[in-house]
Amino acid sequence: MFRTLTAVATMMALAATPLMADDDDDDDDDGFGLAGILSASNKEDLEPIQLGAGIPLTSAPWVLKSGTYYEFEIQGDGSQELALVGPEFFRAIWIDEIVVEGLEIRPLGIDSVEFDEAGEMEIGFLAIKPGSYYLKIPGSTGETQRVEITIE
Repeated sequence: MFRTLTAVATMMALAATPLMADDDDDDDDDGFGLAGILSASNKEDLEPIQLGAGIPLTSAPWVLKSGTYYEFEIQGDGSQELALVGPEFFRAIWIDEIVVEGLEIRPLGIDSVEFDEAGEMEIGFLAIKPGSYYLKIPGSTGETQRVEITIE
């Protein structure tokens, strides 16, 4: 029992100890601001995805860097009811928020999004798990109806 308590106390002390000493209070050493990986210096905007009958989703594949925060818009033109699926991609990222008409949603995870009418949403996320992924219109087979995504 004593050894268990000692081990727990040691782990708690280690968890409370900073990993690196910082002598000069300079928060720019790691390239991030006070918000760490969520700081503005670690954010990139991606090309919007266009959801419309017969139009390409994007002009080029996405190549993302693990540990970088990204934002992109999905713009539905309302020409027909369309969805985007990509469960493997959505599990390889951490979604910070989804914004629809000024409403911020902070989900634990998603498999897909769907537009029943014209509208726009913005998704902010942190790329995490390296690999090859996709977002696509379900049931479609055309390569322009799919966004190839690589997380490096």
